[in-house]
Amino acid sequence: MNIRPIKTEADYQAALEEIERLFDATPNSPEGDRLQVLTTLVEAYEDQRYPIPAPDPIEAVLYHMESRGLTRRDLEPYIGNRARVSEILNRKRPLTLRMIQRLHSQLDVAAEALLGPYKIQKAKARKALPPNPRVHPTRASRSASLRARASG
Repeated sequence: MNIRPIKTEADYQAALEEIERLFDATPNSPEGDRLQVLTTLVEAYEDQRYPIPAPDPIEAVLYHMESRGLTRRDLEPYIGNRARVSEILNRKRPLTLRMIQRLHSQLDVAAEALLGPYKIQKAKARKALPPNPRVHPTRASRSASLRARASG
């Protein structure tokens, strides 16, 4: 059989070529067994060399929605009203423990995916608006300005 560990990129490419050649092998035959062993070796090599990072919680929710044909409205019973769902999905507010519990238990989103850290966008500072000339001053300020004119 002459199968050995995959240690280099050349070994990896050779294993992929062999897998492609054996792809239609009959299960439980010598070729099928060879295919099974090679795919296990390739998976181990890929996991070690090309790890795929876990998605952050919002990516996990978005993937779950897409894969199941859910809309933002479908999330309202688990997260809250439409505005709250928008804040969560737009990363303006973090998921609460109660939201995580509901998403996990009722929508079957993996709890591990929902518990990971992710960045929340900070609110932008609002600029102070200039005074509106159409707004009438209050009585107190009006009487103060009248007194100032009378004495001045």
